[in-house]
Amino acid sequence: MKKLKKHDTIRVFEGFAGYGGASFGLKRAGIKHEIVGYSEFDKFASALYDANHKDKNGNPIKNWGDITAINPDELPDFDLFTGGFPCQPFSTVGMQQGEKDQYGRGTLLYDIIRICAAKKPKYIFLENVKGLATKRFEGTFNTLKNALKELGYGDLKCAILNTKDYGIPQNRERIYIVAFRDDIDSTWFRFPQPTNPDTVLKDIMEENPVPAKYYLSETYLQTLKNHKARHAAKGNGFGYEIRAWDDIAGAIVCGGMGRERNLVIDKRQKNLTPTTHIKGTINKEGVRKMTPREWARLQGFPDSFVLPLADTHLY
Repeated sequence: MKKLKKHDTIRVFEGFAGYGGASFGLKRAGIKHEIVGYSEFDKFASALYDANHKDKNGNPIKNWGDITAINPDELPDFDLFTGGFPCQPFSTVGMQQGEKDQYGRGTLLYDIIRICAAKKPKYIFLENVKGLATKRFEGTFNTLKNALKELGYGDLKCAILNTKDYGIPQNRERIYIVAFRDDIDSTWFRFPQPTNPDTVLKDIMEENPVPAKYYLSETYLQTLKNHKARHAAKGNGFGYEIRAWDDIAGAIVCGGMGRERNLVIDKRQKNLTPTTHIKGTINKEGVRKMTPREWARLQGFPDSFVLPLADTHLY
């Protein structure tokens, strides 16, 4: 069987690329690679991807757009397919509709199968919420595994890992699936052991006082307090959360209570004159949102990762 050598450069196609988390992970792991293409239909995510990834000649990498519209015969050859396919249908904080997801996100994993069936890469690396491995979605998970085996990827490695165990102060459990083509040696592969599990939020804190725009207004903070009190009276634990700097963040999510579930207290900024349109004055307790840079660090991105978009899109 063929074996990956440390000096080999692998060609990578990033499906559901977002802003390139998979390839940055390869970079952090010291794996030599060349991105030959990616697929992302969100224009803001692809703009962030393009700002941070170039080909070997310094040119933008081709975005193949909506993965459902890709003709795999037109794709360049690649050794590794990466895909953090949409997790909302399988998430415990979502509606858990699975393959019946009203937006069609639960069936996008079949586009992975379709593309890999045509291109037959040496390796497939997939990521999703741990809910995919629960009994509720056992049928979907087994379908995925059986389909990969039928394609010639009989050796599957699966593990549920938590970022808080790997030097990232965020409680974020995900299932990782690594599939090897049957003619590729996989005996060497091991999921990494935990490293730097004692990292806390203070380690990713902005070095300087952050602008006043990140601080909540008195009015909005009181709204959050009232909302939490109403749910507490019903015996529910919903509502905003203030995280201690010597603790870790909860899983960061987009929209809704995403930012409000990971608030912090930071009293370094003394000039709390509002610079954006808010109701009332800025709160005196020092309660603020984490910044996009702090969130990038919570997602494992180095400070060399540029953030040229507006905060709304970065969050």
